[in-house]
Amino acid sequence: MSSPSVTTTLEPPEPLDALPYLSFMVRGGLVCVAGFLILIFSIALYLDPYVRDGSGKVLAAKRQETHRGLGLPPCTFYSQTGLPCPSCGMTTSFALLVRGDVWHSVQANFAGTLLGAMCLFVIPWSLASLWKQRLLFVRSFEVLMTTAVSTFLAVMMIRWGIVAGLKYFFGIEVTM
Repeated sequence: MSSPSVTTTLEPPEPLDALPYLSFMVRGGLVCVAGFLILIFSIALYLDPYVRDGSGKVLAAKRQETHRGLGLPPCTFYSQTGLPCPSCGMTTSFALLVRGDVWHSVQANFAGTLLGAMCLFVIPWSLASLWKQRLLFVRSFEVLMTTAVSTFLAVMMIRWGIVAGLKYFFGIEVTM
């Protein structure tokens, strides 16, 4: 009698650093996201978020309506209700943020400053993820996006509730 063989036909385990490469669609999505955000920040650089006198000297930073520099109409919600909408000041906030004027960006719309900072982080993250062929620092893209969007919407609505409530109930115009 002989004992059974101890050899197995199991395949050797893959190395831990052998993560799957990103698909063509995901890589294309990363390029599109980075390109779109670069376009958004280029438009923000094009806009002038400052009130100027006749000679071009800066008098103050705007709080809203910077989007009018693109030929867009005034905020319909504001013109109909006299109250700012949740996104009032967001374009101005982006335009101030790309110029490094963080204080006035926060005053125009804090949620816009938060969104702008997140988007500024996403550009190099997208390009680095594309370069490394994997989503860096992300275990679940779905959880990340759900958390980021939910947090942003909550901050935007809380900010809007405070600003609109102070104006409606007390007649106080607050920017933040």
